[in-house]
Amino acid sequence: MFRPDFKSSVPIYEQIIAQAKEYVLKGYLSPNDPLPSIRKLAVMIDVNPNTVAKAYNELERQHIIVTIRGKGTFVSENPMTDMREQSIFVDKLKPVVAEMLLAGMSGEEILGCVGEVIGSLDPTGKGE
Repeated sequence: MFRPDFKSSVPIYEQIIAQAKEYVLKGYLSPNDPLPSIRKLAVMIDVNPNTVAKAYNELERQHIIVTIRGKGTFVSENPMTDMREQSIFVDKLKPVVAEMLLAGMSGEEILGCVGEVIGSLDPTGKGE
């Protein structure tokens, strides 16, 4: 399921967060699906349990997952519904667009990249 890239400059916990969100978007993880325990996932992907705990804590803070004491960790009923406010995403997108512009990409090229990402993440095809 989760496959961190140990050669990447992106911290492992951030990779776990991004992959969990991608799996929810693509339908690989559905509401109420169980996730491995922190220790089990840490062993599966060969990382420190604190790394997985940090990722799970952030995913819980963002309402992607929920932990039920004594039962386990599950995908939320309505993952990410509180993140639909556009300003949250604009703030996250600004640094990426700035890097693309600094790399010499045009607005049209940037929009093309965004379209590719949407196409790869939207299983319904509605985002194209």
